[in-house]
Formats: sequence, C-alpha cells, structure tokens
Amino acid sequence: MRLTLVNQFYAPDISPTAQLAASLAEHRAERGDRVTIVTGRAGYLEGLAAPATVRSGRGLRIKRVWTPDLGKSSRGRRVLGYLTFTIGALLRLLLLPPQDVLVAMTTPPFVSVAAVAHKLLHPRTRVVLWSMDCYPDAAERFGELRPGGVTSRALRALNRWTFRHLDLVVGLDGAMIDLLEGQYAPEVDPPRFAVVPNWERRSLFASIDETPVWPGYAELDVGDRAVALYLGNTGVGHSFDTLLDAAALLQDEVLFLFVGGGARWSELGATVERRGLRNVVLRSYVPKDETPNVMAGADLAVITLDDRSLGVMSPSKLHANLAAGLPVLYVGPAGSNVDEAITRHDVGCSVRIGDVDGVVAAVRSLRDHPHAAEQARAAFEAAYSDDAALPQLDRLLDA
Repeated sequence: MRLTLVNQFYAPDISPTAQLAASLAEHRAERGDRVTIVTGRAGYLEGLAAPATVRSGRGLRIKRVWTPDLGKSSRGRRVLGYLTFTIGALLRLLLLPPQDVLVAMTTPPFVSVAAVAHKLLHPRTRVVLWSMDCYPDAAERFGELRPGGVTSRALRALNRWTFRHLDLVVGLDGAMIDLLEGQYAPEVDPPRFAVVPNWERRSLFASIDETPVWPGYAELDVGDRAVALYLGNTGVGHSFDTLLDAAALLQDEVLFLFVGGGARWSELGATVERRGLRNVVLRSYVPKDETPNVMAGADLAVITLDDRSLGVMSPSKLHANLAAGLPVLYVGPAGSNVDEAITRHDVGCSVRIGDVDGVVAAVRSLRDHPHAAEQARAAFEAAYSDDAALPQLDRLLDA
C-alpha cells in the first residue's frame, strides 16, 4: 500500500501528535507499506526545530516543508505556522504520485483540505481524517471565534465540503464522533466514523519497576508527601481552579508537580504564587524519553479538562500515565476519553469541576490504593498500548 500521513510535527519532536504519527508510520512501513510523511521543519515548542536532515528508513520517507519557528506562545504565531504548513503540504501532496490511502491529522486543523486536493487529482485515493481536535468548534467555545460570524460560517462550510470527500473519520471518543458526525457529515454517502484511542509505545515503558527516577525530584522538598503529577500541555482547554483549591487543603499531604508548558503556563504559575501554594511546583518540558523517569517518581497522575472541551478535544496524557502504572485523577466533564477509561477499567477517579471535596477524597483514595499501579498497567496493555491500538487502525486502513 502507498500510504501518506500528514501532520505538522513528527518525531523526534515532543508533541503527542508527532509521536503518534511516527508510531503509525513506522508500524505500517514494517508491514511492507510504502509510507510517506509530510511534516514541517519547526518544532512544537519555539526554538526546538526538527532535524535539518530527512530521516528515512526502509519503506518510509519523510518530506519536511518549511515552516517558521514560532512556537505556540500566541494565537497569531500558531495561526501563521498553521497557514504556512498547510500551503506547503498542499504543494507537496499535489506533486505526489497517486496514493492508496492518505491520513490527515488535525495539526493544523484544516490540513485535510490538502489531502482532499490530492484525491481530486487521484479519485481512487482514500482520505482518512484522524481527528485530535475539532475546529472551528473549539475556537467558538473558547471565545476565539464568534459563533455565526463570517469566519465561523466560512470554516464550517469548508468542513462540510471536506467531509463530502472523506472516506473515514477516526476520533478519540464518542463525544467527538457525535459532534463531527452531527455537524459535518453529508446526508448522502457519508464517511465511516470510528473511535480509536491514542496510545503509547510499550517499548518506552517496558519495565516500570526498573525505571530510574527523574533527577529533578532531588531538587524538590517531597518529604513524606505523595506526588500528584500533571505532565504535558496546560492549554486553554484545561481547567485548574478546582485542582488548586484542593491543593490548598492538602498542603502537608501531597505535592502537586506540573511538568510541561502551554498557553496557560504563565497564568498557572502566577496563580500558584499569588495563593502561596507551597505544595504546587512547576517545571518546564522534559524530552520525551525522560517522561517515564518523571512518572516513576509520582504516586498518581492528574488530568483536567474544561467543560467546554468535551467533544472538541481530548487529553493526551492518559496513555503514558497508565503505562507508567499511575492511577488517574481526572477533573472534568463526564463522557470524555479519560472518563470513559476510568469507568471501563477502574483506573482512577473521575470528579466534576467545582467538586473540591471530591478531588481531596479522590487524591487520598488513589494514594492509598494497594493495587492501583497493577490496574493502571493492565489497562494500558489491554487498550492503550501500540500493541492494542495499532491493529484497530490497521483494520480500518486495510478495509
């Protein structure tokens, strides 16, 4: 099969979509597909550009289009990076020979248009939208676009046109599929819709019992306190007020460690300082291969989601936390991929935003749970590892 995957970021970049793209691409190349990656040169974080050389292997070639190294520190920078990559990807895809399957991810949000352009030239190509976020819906919910405005109407019309040419839409949870199918699927000959959860490579978490602890813990005054770890992006789609209110009640019991960055990072740090939360510590991103070491020193993982995010985005932190054997404290709306995982596999506690007492009780319960690590790891191996998730995608791509 000739398969092309389009995403703005690609490994060794630290972004979750970059890692997922690489996992799928390498897996398909090992199966014998001729895989092409169309990706950008700039990194997820400003100043961390992708390698200048093209790393290709047997059955896999990587084509990087020029993109400015602007990072994600402002909406204007993100949009300019999105536009630059989409134009470059469009030119690349128009010049590619006919592909059997073309998988477009949603970084940037409307790059699937470039994939459809290839299909218009080569009608036998099947186009797959692998959705991680839903736009313009997310932008409307968070006040970045006015619902019903000119820009919003134009982007929704573009989505409806794109969906008429899609063959398959893969989403992360039922709420996302319901939104996409209800808003954009044509009544006649709609694409197929399927839920496939994201995953982590089992090889990165081969033995959690033998993983050395991140050296950064030596700088922290942990003492006898449990460590609740928030690892990754603190974007606009996350909510932290309830978590910080609970942290204030757990000053002597729990250290809340944030390792990451994102649009709300500075705001989060300022709030912690203003409130004098001595048990909340922020540290910047670490390389992907060091994340197992960070998790090795924690007792539980924390994941949050704003109520407005349900259906338009899903946290990408779940799978690595389960792989590391960490039970999950989720603070957010019911129905998300994390809430579904906790309900299905009994790997943590799901608490609604505003329920501070519920968060405090959940932290204490997970801290003292005798079999939490074993249950988390079992769920990872059963549903959220590459060994479990990739065969689901294989069946869809090979159909």
